[in-house]
Amino acid sequence: MFRWLITLFMITTLSGCGYNTLQSTDENITASWAEVLNQYQRRADLVPNLVNVVKGYAAHEKDVLTQVIEARARVGAIQATPELINDEEAFKKFIAAQGQMTSAISRLLAVAENYPQLKADGLFRDLQAQLEGTENRIAVARNRYIAAVKEYNIIVRSFPTNLTAMLFGHKTKPSFTVENEKAISEPPKVDFGAPAPAMAPGQ
Repeated sequence: MFRWLITLFMITTLSGCGYNTLQSTDENITASWAEVLNQYQRRADLVPNLVNVVKGYAAHEKDVLTQVIEARARVGAIQATPELINDEEAFKKFIAAQGQMTSAISRLLAVAENYPQLKADGLFRDLQAQLEGTENRIAVARNRYIAAVKEYNIIVRSFPTNLTAMLFGHKTKPSFTVENEKAISEPPKVDFGAPAPAMAPGQ
């Protein structure tokens, strides 16, 4: 009987100090981050096909093609696991790599402006549309993660839940900074309605 009362007292005390809230908001972050990773992986899976179709029309654009391939390799070299959000340095490296991927894809898509036949290729246009859709989903998933982290971090830092957080080892989670948010919040944009510039002789 006495043991049961102690257990009941501990449950009531922990609930009053935000233990349950910490657990639920932590789970919300995990779920939000999983969706971010899912959308980034979706984008990475589209890149090889994009590179191949561009290569078919613009094989001599080696620098741009190489940049995309290398950016994808850097992203793939980082272990994108749920635990990544518990390591601020690893998180920063992952986000920086994704920002480089975004820039590389933008440059690759811009190459299409010099190749009317590439712009007209059905596969290229389909990939471009899929990338735009994926970038939008990345933005939505990222914003949900930011909101989840903000809610959790406020709880971890606020009294008296900060005491419960310290007791059970809960620490603040990293989020997107102003710099990397700007770098990856602008999806690749190419105006396919604009006329193609004059091509140099021999192209």
